[in-house]
Amino acid sequence: MTLDQSLLCLAARKRPLRLIATGGGTGGHTYPAITTIRATRQLLHEAGVGLEVLYVGSASGLEARVAEQEQLPFQAVSTGKLRRSANPLRMISSQNLRDAGRLARGLVEGRRVVRAFRPDVVLSTGGYVAVPVGLAAATVGAALLVHEQTTRLGLANRILVRRATVIALSSPTSVELLPAGMRPRAVVTGNPIRVELLDGDADRGVKALGWTGWDASLPTVYVTGGAQGSVQINRLVAGVLDWLLQRANVVHQCGATSLAQLQRRAEQLPEELACRYRLIEFVGAELADVQALADVVVSRSGAGTLAELTALGKPSVLIPLVPTGGDEQQHNARYLQQAGAARALLGKSPSPADLADALEGLIADPELRADMAARAAQLGRPQAAHDLATVLLDLAARD
Repeated sequence: MTLDQSLLCLAARKRPLRLIATGGGTGGHTYPAITTIRATRQLLHEAGVGLEVLYVGSASGLEARVAEQEQLPFQAVSTGKLRRSANPLRMISSQNLRDAGRLARGLVEGRRVVRAFRPDVVLSTGGYVAVPVGLAAATVGAALLVHEQTTRLGLANRILVRRATVIALSSPTSVELLPAGMRPRAVVTGNPIRVELLDGDADRGVKALGWTGWDASLPTVYVTGGAQGSVQINRLVAGVLDWLLQRANVVHQCGATSLAQLQRRAEQLPEELACRYRLIEFVGAELADVQALADVVVSRSGAGTLAELTALGKPSVLIPLVPTGGDEQQHNARYLQQAGAARALLGKSPSPADLADALEGLIADPELRADMAARAAQLGRPQAAHDLATVLLDLAARD
């Protein structure tokens, strides 16, 4: 049914919609859930319908802190992590055995939480903590909406998709990776990003950074390794810094670990280059404006990062984190590179020269940047949060 029909149906019930959101361990699982909750609440508010949310996750996970910041009720359940290995014998470890016990306990706790709350819909965005809650959805007749952020299903979601009412995917290519019998339940929504990221302003970015040496005649490269920074990316950039600053402005978000070392590196720069280098530990509220300022982005290739880069239509050089659970970052980066929407340094040990080769044409050729930006934008889904919330409301209205 349409969004308007879903909202009319929910309004006729004269009670709030009850939603359990689960997923966490990393921001890549947590923030899509939070952004979808915000979009769902806004749509329901406009229709005069309330929303009661319970976030279920790990007590020690990022999701617990984020839920508190969002003033969402939070319930912790036990969770364990399966440490995978190409050698099955190595999987028989004390850590895996301990976590198997935690998972069994989590299944009992998850069922208890779901039965007590009695949600209309359970939204799972992945991570090991989502498994017990997602499996418990059917015990109270709740719809299970599974959202996958990466181009390939993570292990937790591979367990849950067989029970899912709807499987929401971030990429059309992911549909082909599902078993044929599950594909009719799949819908491509994209990966939700924070709407405020779409309202950045380059001039505000220069002012927010206090960047008096920024040269408007040169392109700007934004380097980021995520909130904590990336030692690998920082080393690569340090290795080409003089070369890069001769051709571009560079704003480098480096994280705490590499800050002192990079400050010493910056002190070695000639004055005419140093003024074009803006080194910062962390980008906060000014992130949207910094991204608007960037002509090229150098970053990891996590699902959330790629959702932002494509929604904003940003040319990028991607340096995947290796290894990750299922090499998701490698697959993500390869997907964008094959679409002409990014350049990717694949493999375990790219060199500074590899980074320079990837950046050189993008820095020198505005037309090449514009073409890559257009290809990235074609993959972007800036309305993903709205679309996923629409799917959620449709599920809630079906009963």
